[in-house]
Amino acid sequence: MKKLLQITLLAVLPAFTITACKHQAKEEEISLQQNAPEVQDTDKITKDVYTDEFGDQLEVTLNETQNTITIRLNGKSYELKKNEELPEYTATDANYQYSDIRGDITFLKKDYNMVLFHHKKDQSSSSGTKMASY
Repeated sequence: MKKLLQITLLAVLPAFTITACKHQAKEEEISLQQNAPEVQDTDKITKDVYTDEFGDQLEVTLNETQNTITIRLNGKSYELKKNEELPEYTATDANYQYSDIRGDITFLKKDYNMVLFHHKKDQSSSSGTKMASY
């Protein structure tokens, strides 16, 4: 009986030891993967804030790499995709349209043709052409 117990212990003990050693190696591998550095985003992002004549602010975040634009107005956020068919920088989705044409910023709701935000770039008096006075 003692010999049977000794043989069983000698056979089982190495099996437990090998299993335990393999298990620890997997844990180390998992911890190394968790400490790996994350890949940095290389998107070109531009952020602007415009204020209209009523004091409303429109926050525009432009991702030029993915051709998307995120607009925040009155606590709501809108995600639009750049439209290549329309002039200058215009982005649309099913319900909304954003356009930036020569500094004229417009954000509108397409279904109702309702302008939600409009900002016009200040026109300076020194526009390059001068009028002569006699």
